[in-house]
Formats: sequence, C-alpha cells, structure tokens
Amino acid sequence: MNHPLPPETSDVPLAPGERLPRTQREKLSPEAIAKIQSIAAQFPDRMAGTLPALYIAQKEFGFLSLGAMKEVAAALGVPEGHVFGVATFYTMFRKKPVGRYHFEVCTNLCCALNGAADLLAKVIEKTGARPGEGPSPDGLWSVDEVECLASCGSGPCIQINHGVFDEFVDEAKLEALMDACRRGETAAWGE
Repeated sequence: MNHPLPPETSDVPLAPGERLPRTQREKLSPEAIAKIQSIAAQFPDRMAGTLPALYIAQKEFGFLSLGAMKEVAAALGVPEGHVFGVATFYTMFRKKPVGRYHFEVCTNLCCALNGAADLLAKVIEKTGARPGEGPSPDGLWSVDEVECLASCGSGPCIQINHGVFDEFVDEAKLEALMDACRRGETAAWGE
C-alpha cells in the first residue's frame, strides 16, 4: 500500500486525535469534574462551557491529550467531536507537553521588523528548547513561534505561559525574564 507515513503506521493510519501524545493519567479528578459540571450548569446550552472546561482539563493534565478531551466531553455531556474541534482550533490549548515555562515568540510582520527572528534564536540558544519539539531536557523550558500577541506597536513580543512581555524585548530583558522564571517569580505552566 502506498502511504505517506512511515511503514509502522501505513497499515493502520491514525485519526488526527490519536496522533496526540498521551497523558500519564487518563481520568479527570472528581473535583475537576464537579467544577466542569458547575460551570456547564450556568449556561442554557452545555456546549457553552467547553472553553472553561478545557482550561480545567489542561491545568489538571498539563496539556490536552485526546483522552483529556474525551473526559471533558463526558463531563459536559456533549459530543466528543465538538470538544476536539474547539480544543484544536484555539492556540491557547496545548496538545502536547510543554515545559514549566512555555515561551511563545511573535514573529509576525511588526515583531519581525523589530528583531523577532533574533529574539527567537536567543530563546532557543538560552533554553535548549526548539519550536514545536516539546520541553527542554530539564523540563523547564519550551518554545513556539506564534503569529501575533497583539503588541504590534512595541514588539518584538514574547509570552511566557500566560504573561505577555513587550516593550521591545531584547537579550537583556529576555535574560531578566528567564531569571525571574528560575526564581519562581513567574507562574509556572498550569498555575
């Protein structure tokens, strides 16, 4: 059979969600399920609780595996396909493990014109993490290149976990941000 994937997958191609990394634990805690159900009860349509429910699952698992998405669907009582579609559409949901401090470097036009490529190279050099490849060997860092962090007037812009840092981030500011992470002054991923 001619198949674009390596031989070990050519006889049984996997659906997109089945290609996602798996979490060590596959079930939401009873507390997380209760939170999700409480949120869903606030809406006339339970599907409206999908985004906050996915945040709860991501916090609990560290990222959203297919199993985590199925757990969210079950807790909400909505179709799995809906949850999968929402989780894979939005970039704020991680579909693979990330480091304790996840860097996102904007390389869109405005940031690019202000040195985003150099900033991205410095992040890679200083963390040992490569875009899209998961956490660094020590588990502390991960990095992704992103399109826009909504700070076009003062780029290059970087986001660490959920905190956005702009105002012309240079190598000195990057080093100060990394030191703050090492000292625990920046909230770790999922906190």
